[in-house]
Parts: sequence; C-alpha cells; structure tokens
Amino acid sequence: MLNVSLELNLTYNTLEYTFPLLEVLGLSSCNLTKFPSFLSSLKRLIRLDLSSNRISEEIPSSICQLSSLRYLSLGNNSLSGKMPPCVGNMTNLVYLYLSGNKLQGLLPRSLVKCVNISVLLLSYNEFADIFPHWLQAARLYALDLSANRFYGIINLTTFGLIFPALEYLFISHNSFTGQWPTEVFSNTSLAVLELSYNEFGGPIPLPSPFTFFYCIAGNNFTGKIPSLICDASKLEHLDLSNNSLTGSLPRCLTNFSIDLSILNLRMNRLEGTIPQSFSWRNSLATLDLSQNRLEGTLPRSLIRCDYLEILDLGNNRIEDGFPGWLGTLPELKVLVLRSNNFKDNLDLPKGAHRFSKLRILDLSDNNFGGPLPSNLIMHLEAMMNSENDQSNSLYMTQFFRRVVGYENSVTVSIKGQIQLLVSLTVFTIIDLSHNSFEGDIPRVIGHLHSLIGLNLSHNHLTGSIPDSLWNLTNLEWLDLSSNKLGGVISRKLGDLASLGYLNLSKNQLIGPIPQDKHSSTFSSDSFGGNPGLCGTPLPKACLDDAHPPPPSINRKGYENWIEQNVLWVGYATGIVIGISIAYITFETGRPKWLAQVVRMLERRAIKCMEKPKQKVIKFHG
Repeated sequence: MLNVSLELNLTYNTLEYTFPLLEVLGLSSCNLTKFPSFLSSLKRLIRLDLSSNRISEEIPSSICQLSSLRYLSLGNNSLSGKMPPCVGNMTNLVYLYLSGNKLQGLLPRSLVKCVNISVLLLSYNEFADIFPHWLQAARLYALDLSANRFYGIINLTTFGLIFPALEYLFISHNSFTGQWPTEVFSNTSLAVLELSYNEFGGPIPLPSPFTFFYCIAGNNFTGKIPSLICDASKLEHLDLSNNSLTGSLPRCLTNFSIDLSILNLRMNRLEGTIPQSFSWRNSLATLDLSQNRLEGTLPRSLIRCDYLEILDLGNNRIEDGFPGWLGTLPELKVLVLRSNNFKDNLDLPKGAHRFSKLRILDLSDNNFGGPLPSNLIMHLEAMMNSENDQSNSLYMTQFFRRVVGYENSVTVSIKGQIQLLVSLTVFTIIDLSHNSFEGDIPRVIGHLHSLIGLNLSHNHLTGSIPDSLWNLTNLEWLDLSSNKLGGVISRKLGDLASLGYLNLSKNQLIGPIPQDKHSSTFSSDSFGGNPGLCGTPLPKACLDDAHPPPPSINRKGYENWIEQNVLWVGYATGIVIGISIAYITFETGRPKWLAQVVRMLERRAIKCMEKPKQKVIKFHG
C-alpha cells in the first residue's frame, strides 16, 4: 500500500502543509511570491518543484540544508541575486532547473561537489562568467547556458574529457569567442548542439554522427560547407544561417539524411546552383536558402518533397518561370521567391487543384507580368477560411516546440522601419508588389477571408478597386499604391476594422475619401498622389459638383512595404525543459495598431515547460 505521507503534490493549489517525512513536494504554478518558510524542515525531501510561480526573492541559503535533494526546479520565476555558494552542499543533486529568472554573477564553484549532476539548466538569466570547465561533471548529459552573459574562449582540447556523457549542449545567445576545431565533436555523443548567436569564427565544426539537432546560426563562421557534414546521417535540423559561409552547396546536402526536416542556410554568401538531387521519401519540411547568391533554375526534384511546408528562396539570383508545379506539394504553406529574376505569367492549368494549403505567398520584386492569376487565387483554400487548423503542421510538432523550443517565424518589414518576427500561425499574406502585373484586380481575391496582409503595389493594375476586396475583414495591411487604379473609394473601407496600414497613393482614384471613424485614422500619405481625391486627411476640400479629370501617372513610388523571410527563432533551451521566446524587435515610428499586435504576440510567445513524469498523489482543494 502506498504511504501517502511520503508524497504531496499541490500543483495549481495555494495550500501549505508541512510533513516531516515528505519526499516529493510539487508547488508549481501556485502563484507563490515567496519561498515556503517550512522548506528547511523537510530533511527527507528528494524532489522540490517551485517552478512557474512569481517568487522574486533571492534563493535562501537554507535550501542548501536539504542534503537529500536530487531534483530542484525553480525555473520560470523572478529569482534575483546570485546562486547561494552553499549549493554544493546538496551533493545528491541530479537535476537543477533555474532557467527563466534574473539570477546574476558567477556560478558558485561549489557546484563541483555535485558529482551526480546530470541536468543543469540555467538559461535566460544574467549570469556573467566563463564557460564552466571547472565543473568536470562526468555524468552531465544536458547543459543549458543559453541567453546569459557568458563570455570568453571555450577550452576545446579537454571538452570531451570534462563532459564525457554530454548529449545536449545549449550555449546560444552569449558572447563566447574563438574557433572550433573541425573534428571537435566527432568522438562525442552529442545529440543536440546549439551554438547560435555567439562570436565564434573560422571553419564550421562538424556535428557528431549522433547529432540530430545542429544550429550554429548567427556567428562569424567562414569558408565552405564541407561535404563531410553529410556523414551526420541522423540530422533532423541543420541551421547554418546568418554566417559568412562561401562557395557552392555540397551536392550531397539535399539527400544525405532521410530524417532531415529543417535545412536553413539563409544569410550567407553561398553561390552556384541549388543541387538537383532531392531524394524520394525525404522528410524535408523547411528549406530556407534566402539571402545568398544562388543562381540557375529551381531543381525539379523539389517535387519529391511531399512534406515540404516552407520554401524560402528570396533574395538570390535565380532565373526561372513561375514554378506552378510546386502547387502539387500537398503540405506547402509558405512560398517566398521575392527579389530574384523570375519572369512570365502566373498561369496554372485550368482545373488544377494546387497550392490549397498556402498561407504566405511572396513573389515581390521579380519580373512577373500579365494579369493577376484568378485561377491561382481561387485555389488558395487555406486563405479562404478565417480559422485554420495548424495542429498537424510538421513545423509546429510537439518535438520542436517543447523539446528544443524551435518555432518557425516570418519577418515582416514595413518600409524598413519596423521588423517583427512572428509565428507563421498568425499571418496569411500575399505580396505581388514590384512586378509588371496589369489588368483588373480579380474579384475572387475577396474570397480570401483569412488574409491579413495584401500588397499589390508598384505594378500596372487598372480598373477600380473591386467591392469584394472590402469583404476582407481580417485585413491589417493593404498596399495598392503606384498603380493605375481609378474610380472612387468605397464607403466599405470603414468596415475593415482591423486595417492598420493603408496605402492607396499614386493612382488615379477620384471622389471623396470616406469619412468615418476608422478611415479618419489614416494619414494623407495613404491617399497622396491621387489629384482626383478630396476630403480629410488631404488638404483639398470636396465640392458636391466637382468631378476632377483623371490625373497623369506618377510611377515613382515608395520602397516595398513588406519584407518577408522564413527565419529560425526561439532556439533550444533544454531537452527536458523548454523556455522558448519568440523574438520581437521593433524600431521607432511604429503605428499604434502594430504596437498592440506586438503585445499580443508577446503574450503568446512564452512556451511552458513539459514536466517530467512522476508518480505522485495529487491533492486538490
């Protein structure tokens, strides 16, 4: 019979009890603001969980009296000060979770006494120290120092000797420097290696044959991508983005691992063509080669990527026609081809059922022409539903969201002033700007009810703005500027309550600007360059009998208002924890509506820790 006096879990309650024989105490998510005063009396306590509360004190030194403690979880609070120097007195400690606090200073060297420590999670604090070579924890298999102020060179010559059991290493978002020997990890058992956003340089280190998550983004690595990287055949996530890598892509890179689901090489200096050898039965879900110097045509073997959800080839030198054949990929949700040399019309075969799951389409700044493709728009079924189920999305799997904290995002840039990194589950966007499209705006575009952003600016569009466009009640960004659009602006403009950015400038619009509460929030910049328009916010007043003639066209427009690329954010913070923060950056000049969006996204950004399974008895009040 289970002795209930030895175990107590008060998770999601506010009760306080003392039990001299207690071995397990769970008080996570109880809105505690202080450490329980009775802790030091629990001499037999083995497991203590006070995570996800609102404790803002320093860690009391009395906690060090719990010499039997093996599991200590204090993460996701607001703990301040330093780690108590006496922490080494807890020599039986196996698991220590302090991530997501405000702890600072040096790591206590007494940790060296914790010879049984296996999991040490210290991410998202303010620790300022060198890499803990001195720890020499032979049983340590998970170390997370991410998002602190660690600095200096890591002594790699003894790395494998110091941590022989290490499988999960997270040191991203610090100030570590130096070069990694190419073969430094070849004889290790590292499964997850997260080195991103430090100041490492030199050639890239090769992952271990056992590595499945490898991220070195945001450093100063140089040179070519070695073909030996293809020996890591267990890789599922490979991120070399935002470095200074040069040369061509290894031919093996597109078919070396049937498990590879994420390949991110964006923001480097890679040249040459994209390998043609995508294999059958691959698992690729995200392919981001944007912001390089790649050229040639798209490899037709991409048609073999049945699980591909995100394809970002923006800002390269690719020359090809519109790849309508990609529309047969059953899971494709994001297609970004911006700033290349794509050309011709966007024709699709009649009756073809393609791009049905697409949520983001960016073809801006190319050489496309002809009419806007009604037959493409009418098949964008995912954009027609105001609610979209993303639960089965490969890039939102529980593994990457909870275990390594990875979540895809898209960069949105409005006239170079504001940048947001936001979840792909939030936005549905079409950007066809800076091309040579002509003719009318298709009425069918009004069926895309989930559309958040629409940019058709800097084309040669004519006719009036279709009434169906004003049915897009979820629309937040609309840019039709620098075209040849005529007619009047419908009073239904005021029905777009979510609309925060509007640009109809540099067209041939006539008549009065709708005067309603919502329309009055837009400045004259939204309507300028239309001599036939009148009324607030323009200085030209309206006369009842005035019918101004169509103006001449001013083709000199603004810069493109939206820059959109698939990124990798929210980097891993532990294999057994997971604090994932979606980074939201914004500069001055942002409109009020956008600030509200930022606050909304911040509330959604924090990922909860997946608690270790424990057989306990729960008492509910």
